[in-house]
Amino acid sequence: MDKIPEYSAPPQTKIGHVHLKVADLQRALAFYCGLLGFEVTTTYGDQAAFISAGGYHHHIGLNTWYSKNGPPAPKNTTGLFHTAILYPTRKDLATILNRLLEAKYDLTGAADHGVSEALYLDDPDGNGVELYWDRPKADWPQKEDGSLEMYTRPLDLNNLLEELKS
Repeated sequence: MDKIPEYSAPPQTKIGHVHLKVADLQRALAFYCGLLGFEVTTTYGDQAAFISAGGYHHHIGLNTWYSKNGPPAPKNTTGLFHTAILYPTRKDLATILNRLLEAKYDLTGAADHGVSEALYLDDPDGNGVELYWDRPKADWPQKEDGSLEMYTRPLDLNNLLEELKS
């Protein structure tokens, strides 16, 4: 391959949406809308739905075009590790944690990454989901050379739930 000039994506670049293959559209909608609180913005018959938070055209696409009634993808193959859903505040993350606990929905993990706090779970199709909030950039830990000091430490869920008392 010929050498191509270096390029940096513009600083305002964002990941716009994720599109997931699911086995059962109604089951996926029950999880993403019924449990996590997203809203349906449009559907394509009974094969696809587009959902969002806050009126955006869609943050997540769900479809059964190639996956209707299919099994979950094996964990030890290439593919999407997880979809990360960014909550605006720590209290918002505490609210969804409380909702998951009330619904008895299993977490697969919870971590303090220094720059963020995160909850991990699988959707009904085995797709990984990360629910997280970012700490203010000024609070992100740094190494001596100025680069980020990200880590994975246990997240104190009881401390997180204390946010709901304020």
